[in-house]
Amino acid sequence: MPSRTQETWPHGAIMLDAEHTQFALWAPDAFYVSVELEDGKSLPMLPQGDGWFVIKANCPAGSRYRYCIDGELEVPDPASRAQDGDLDRHSVVVDPHAYQWRHTTWNGRPWSEAVIYELHVGALGGFAEVEQHMARLVALGITAIELMPLAQFPGDRNWGYDGVLPYAPQASYGTPEQLKHLIDSAHGHGLAVILDVVYNHFGPDGNYLHRYARGFFREDKHTPWGAAIDFRRPEVREFFIENALMWLLEYRFDGLRLDAVHAIEDPDFLSDLARRIRQQIDPTRHVWLTVENELNQSSLLENDYDAQWNDDGHNALHVLLTGETDAYYADYAAQPTEQLVRCLSQGFVFQGHITRHGEPRGEPSEHLPSTAFVLFLQNHDQIGNRAFGERLHQLADPRAVQAATVLLLLSPMIPLMFMGDEFAAEQPFLFFTSHHGELAELVREGRRNEFAAFSAFTDPHKREQIPDPNAESTFHASQPRLSGSGTPLQQQTHELYRQLLKLRHQYIIPHLSGTQALGAQMLGYGAVSARWRLGNGSELRIDLNLSDTPVVNPAQTDTEWLFQQPAAIELSDPNQLPAYTALVSLTAAPLLHPLDGERL
Repeated sequence: MPSRTQETWPHGAIMLDAEHTQFALWAPDAFYVSVELEDGKSLPMLPQGDGWFVIKANCPAGSRYRYCIDGELEVPDPASRAQDGDLDRHSVVVDPHAYQWRHTTWNGRPWSEAVIYELHVGALGGFAEVEQHMARLVALGITAIELMPLAQFPGDRNWGYDGVLPYAPQASYGTPEQLKHLIDSAHGHGLAVILDVVYNHFGPDGNYLHRYARGFFREDKHTPWGAAIDFRRPEVREFFIENALMWLLEYRFDGLRLDAVHAIEDPDFLSDLARRIRQQIDPTRHVWLTVENELNQSSLLENDYDAQWNDDGHNALHVLLTGETDAYYADYAAQPTEQLVRCLSQGFVFQGHITRHGEPRGEPSEHLPSTAFVLFLQNHDQIGNRAFGERLHQLADPRAVQAATVLLLLSPMIPLMFMGDEFAAEQPFLFFTSHHGELAELVREGRRNEFAAFSAFTDPHKREQIPDPNAESTFHASQPRLSGSGTPLQQQTHELYRQLLKLRHQYIIPHLSGTQALGAQMLGYGAVSARWRLGNGSELRIDLNLSDTPVVNPAQTDTEWLFQQPAAIELSDPNQLPAYTALVSLTAAPLLHPLDGERL
């Protein structure tokens, strides 16, 4: 590892004043680097040691530029703050102070108040169009929107996980100022904004780092996307930490969701990143840090990160709702109800338990608060990684889905929904890209081959029916319709979300701090009863039956229900929980004797 003997340079084009910009590129495998301006000027960059090339030049905001490597290859700035179109266009110098913020006193919301709505900016039309949905989301009870990755990717259409320029908001969605306006407007509505960031790999198209900075990668470790990023190098480490701080400080995002951190081959980077963020963010601000992590590392959630997306909870629920047991659902095929019980009482299902591959997965999580887990019935992955992008209500009995929605929105875990869930949207969310040529063909065939392990796609002709990710029609089919009166099911679903979130805000959120799980029990296949002690001492209980068969539930006697779904159900037998039913009770905290403090 090279030693740091020279000045530490911030990556990219940093404005020094209204007319001058500092350009810094880490290119240890280049002999000569220059800044090529759009007007034809070439500015040789000075080598500074440790692989750095730097120049301070007369370049105001809006200047277009590229880097030229060894006089033979022009590349975008890997830390480009904006692109003048696609990856093959110029990078743009951005003034970080150009946008005039309106809601300057916003300090975010406590994590306990999070009700998260995940959305894809491109599918909704761009930064400006996302703002049109804010008022209705607030009225529904949403407190945070989570944007799928925005880093500049090749083409106009992409999920965002093929991003190549992590600092540049996707040009087809709008400008940096329009993104700031979106965040500013959200804050005006009382909405926090989370950004999904990808620090585990770069996309395959438009990434030139292997040519001039091979040190970004380590060939001894590989991820599903190729050579792992080498976070042992200080230049690489700072590249991503500076990126996180840019989103939080310059753009005023309220939190980051780190994608697939299990593919980050460095045990210290995640803790270092969280520490640096906490050090540099105003302590009066609420900034949320969450992760996606197949390793179920509860140790990350003890101090550094607020929560993890709980795939375990989703997977157990999905098996119970749909009966699907292909691929990764096979780990939940044998005992999904017991696994749901463990999730509700302890957080993770896999806490060192053996997977279908014969390997232990996860760490004990029972000591963590319920709010350390983000629960969902579906998200971009769980819909979009299906061959035809079907939504849950199209795969399961809608009555069971509505019962599961009660658990999602009234349990002490942090709820997350995907755009369209609140309307039982009919439109799929498919995997889409806009690659060209050989890469487009590789992505198309790779997508179809992914499903060879699924029983429904063992026939190659069946796999050929899977939509082409690169077809523009695939993208348009994935744009949800989120307005209009809708079908009876859509109306029922929207009203259910509205009622449940009203109850969450009134009875659950104010008392989430200090909540303790009191255990859960299996009542029958697909049926559970779970209890929690909220921070004010009251007891929350959710009885849930996702199956088509009534089950015995002796704990129901003389219970007053805070909510029941279906609303019109008749509990003729107080010891029986009907099919497709969710019942929620909230028992007040026991009174204390005024003299000795004992409970009455």
